[in-house]
Amino acid sequence: MPSFLLSNILFLDIETVPQYPAYNELPDDWKSLWSHKASYLIRNKEEETVESIYNRAGIYAEFGKVICISCGVISGNNDDKKLVIKSFYGNDEKIILYQFCEMINKWAIDNSKYLCAHNGKEFDFPYLCRRLIINSLPIPSLLQIAGRKPWEVNHLDTLELWKFGDFKSYTSLNLLAHTLGIPTPKDDIDGSMVWEVYWKENNIDRIVTYCQKDVITVTQVFLRMNSESLIKPLNVDIKQ
Repeated sequence: MPSFLLSNILFLDIETVPQYPAYNELPDDWKSLWSHKASYLIRNKEEETVESIYNRAGIYAEFGKVICISCGVISGNNDDKKLVIKSFYGNDEKIILYQFCEMINKWAIDNSKYLCAHNGKEFDFPYLCRRLIINSLPIPSLLQIAGRKPWEVNHLDTLELWKFGDFKSYTSLNLLAHTLGIPTPKDDIDGSMVWEVYWKENNIDRIVTYCQKDVITVTQVFLRMNSESLIKPLNVDIKQ
């Protein structure tokens, strides 16, 4: 096991959506900017248009917004380990980001704390930083990487850990969990459906549940990769 304590790791996952329900609702200046971006995404894809591909806009921090951040912290040891989960969610991104930052600033009072997410170094962590800047909010020290050496950045990434230096392919969290024999309770929606559930169904609770399941899975994957016993389902405590 690495030198850090399990209780010093905050496992997280974020859910994002396009800032507008559909392409035709974009202001004209944003339509132009999205059309330019989308032209690269639909290259050699004759069946796609800038309008049809707008549902993917949420994965780009310039065109999307955060609607849910779910976090998990481990307590206890061995078979008695517990995972406590707290989510920040809603329609007001600035409030979500502010509450999340307030929490990790209180939690990460020294440099012994870590953040962990699947593909976090390429998606979750930079996305949060970009949206914080856009919302005129300060970036918490634990997310800040500017001016720091790689070994000074307390970010863990289960995708990176699984690659073992091999950068040829992407392994989804669902595939990795299945490969490691970890149950994945995603029986409702997947990432590609989040924009529709949010903008068409207006069902944020369904998205929060999906996000929390991801946190549970990434926690279990990390434990499995470090030869630790998994957390029992009854030991998962979801705070309201």
